[in-house]
Amino acid sequence: MSAIFDWATSDNLQPEPVTLEIWRKLSEDYCRQVEVVNGDIVRAESPNRAHQKAARRLADLVEAAALAHVNRWGGCLDVDTDFDVVLWEFPRVTIRRPDVALFDCAPNDLRPLPASLVKIAIEVISPGTEMVDSADKKTEYALAGIPWYWLVWVSDNSVSMIKIFVLDHVQGQYVPHLELQPADGDSVIEAPVRCQIDWKRLSDLVL
Repeated sequence: MSAIFDWATSDNLQPEPVTLEIWRKLSEDYCRQVEVVNGDIVRAESPNRAHQKAARRLADLVEAAALAHVNRWGGCLDVDTDFDVVLWEFPRVTIRRPDVALFDCAPNDLRPLPASLVKIAIEVISPGTEMVDSADKKTEYALAGIPWYWLVWVSDNSVSMIKIFVLDHVQGQYVPHLELQPADGDSVIEAPVRCQIDWKRLSDLVL
């Protein structure tokens, strides 16, 4: 406990709001450990192994769906994990790091990625992050105009539930679209790309 009190001094207070220009000059190693909410740096909790494996396997499923969609309909879609997305720049910048995102292809050096390119944002809930993921980020992603939001629960070393929300552009908020659980059997999500959820692939996350 004493370490917290040693750290919590006026000398360690953030001297000014972070801007997008400042963010781009920070090291990527530092940026991987934090997010920015209305110009304020907030610590991003390090996920456990089950969380990381769930995110990676979900990314694989969405990436396969995106590839099939592009092969059939054309265009260019990409999938990535745990990377910077700028939700808005003004009046103060907000930058989040979704666990998984499907987005329109963009140059590799475009950092952070604009939310306008994101089709799906996915957050895997960890102990201690449920309020942030189900309230704060859900509201922020909707305000940023991201069309689809998935919330993913992990328990007993497996993905136990996926809740899918779609953006109501009139209300400016997400509304429930679909709730999936392993007992439903293999499930198909039709939009924005046709994605088959293989529950076996989402079990036994940590061997």
